[in-house]
Amino acid sequence: MITKSIPSLLTVGNLFLGIAAIILVFNEKPETASMMVIIAMLLDGVDGRVARALNAQSEFGKELDSLSDVISFGVAPAFIMYVVAFQELNPTIAWIITALFPICGALRLARFNVVAGKPGYFIGLPIPAAGGVLCTLALFQDDIAVSVLLASTLVLSLLMVSTIKYPNFKKIGISKKAIWAIPFVVALAVFLGIQFPDQLSKIIFVPMLLYALYGLKKNVDGRMKKRVRKRRGKDAQDENVQSETTA
Repeated sequence: MITKSIPSLLTVGNLFLGIAAIILVFNEKPETASMMVIIAMLLDGVDGRVARALNAQSEFGKELDSLSDVISFGVAPAFIMYVVAFQELNPTIAWIITALFPICGALRLARFNVVAGKPGYFIGLPIPAAGGVLCTLALFQDDIAVSVLLASTLVLSLLMVSTIKYPNFKKIGISKKAIWAIPFVVALAVFLGIQFPDQLSKIIFVPMLLYALYGLKKNVDGRMKKRVRKRRGKDAQDENVQSETTA
């Protein structure tokens, strides 16, 4: 019974870190708050794998995971960005953009739970990735114009509810023998996160941003290829018509 509860405990840990991130940012510790979101991403990445390894998957765990993700990767990152960058803006704009992010995240999760995706891919930017980009992007508020941060928040929100395909790495499993190492990995991540919150958060920002941009690039490439194929097909049709007319 205790073994079957391990995945849910990891998910609750994810939720706890999301709540901690909200409290920390309102206590003027945005770097540590962002690190809490990153560590929550680690827990979110392993809870499903642990559930599969222990054969402990359940509808309860699935729903708990979605509810936790809304807080940890939707509400918490939005508040981090609001507190560090949007508080001095027009309240209407700041509130709408801030609220839009977790709303789109909730819609993304609801769609994920009821609509079957394509094998090996997520449809729309996963909320952990979007939240990770947003909370670490907020740490660059002194170097990036507020208008760019607003636009970035809006783009990340729309990417979550888009139909763009993103690679799914969740199918990579964890063996039962490796489960014992997870508490040590999480403890190490917490220790490093507390010791070096600013540096680690900014370093992690880069691969997460590349992941978010990857989907956009693949989508643009796919559309361009479709247009080229259509144009070639049309040209070939025109040539056939001309040949028949000449004949």
